[in-house]
Amino acid sequence: MGHSRKSLFAPVERELSLVEKSIRAIADVEYPDLAELLGYIVNSGGKRVRPALTLLAGKLQNDPDLDILVPVATGVELLHTATLVHDDTIDLSPRRRGKPTVASIWGWGIATLAGDYLFSQAAELVSRASNIRADRLFAQTLMALCMGELQGNFSSYDQNQTRQSYFRNIGNKTASLFAMATESGAIVTAASEETIQALRSYGYKLGMAFQVVDDILDFTADEEELGKPVASDLRQGNLTLPAILLKEQRPHDNPIEAIFENRQKERNLKLAIKMIRGSEVVPECYRIARDFTAEACTALEIFPESPYRQSLVEIANYVVERQE
Repeated sequence: MGHSRKSLFAPVERELSLVEKSIRAIADVEYPDLAELLGYIVNSGGKRVRPALTLLAGKLQNDPDLDILVPVATGVELLHTATLVHDDTIDLSPRRRGKPTVASIWGWGIATLAGDYLFSQAAELVSRASNIRADRLFAQTLMALCMGELQGNFSSYDQNQTRQSYFRNIGNKTASLFAMATESGAIVTAASEETIQALRSYGYKLGMAFQVVDDILDFTADEEELGKPVASDLRQGNLTLPAILLKEQRPHDNPIEAIFENRQKERNLKLAIKMIRGSEVVPECYRIARDFTAEACTALEIFPESPYRQSLVEIANYVVERQE
């Protein structure tokens, strides 16, 4: 993989440890059952990529006030965590990162409320920056995330899903949060408009690449590595980029229609996985992901060389190196 996560985030290691402390403090509530539930959620791992992006963006050009930047970075991570809790609840997923999901232990009603609680907590943390533009960005991001999920649900089992609809969908459900991570870091440190837009562009393109690679790994990794079934999107009727490219390349000779119509579903899922793994689909998807990261890095060219800029470039490279 070329880099360890620790080396990637090295310039903001100290600040990231403060974010980690703030995340764990979320579970410090008087009500024991809620403390247990929140503790389970916030201690379930996570790479902390998004808060690291907020910290790197905030420190790129100046020495920011950590009493503002750390709560915003924590809010970004909690917003991400809340969406995972809700996604697992909507999808009825039994496991996340190899552990039972909140919904599978506490039931979908409590899991939904726990996600709502974390959304509120995230908004409260972002509001500590006393910055209306950051608050508005938070609200817009939450709308985009919900829209992405709704689009995905409304279009499930629709065979006419295209590259365009896929890119629009992942733009909302993934890239919007990466864009918020970097843009909010710039906004709350009083960066110039040019800086804010450059960091937003970097975050958005990085998020697009991140999701494309995730969708490749959904077909190429094994179940143990994924912590969930292989080809889980296809099982749920969602066409991600590898399946869309398979349909483009073999319009009359692919098993997707049969999967969507529930004809010998398991056999045809295995066939789809085999066809995607044994074709040009995977290299082409990686090429598309690399195009996104190249655009992300281009957005950073307005900044002078620094450890923070170098980290952002390395994170972009790391995203497309994830091949397991």
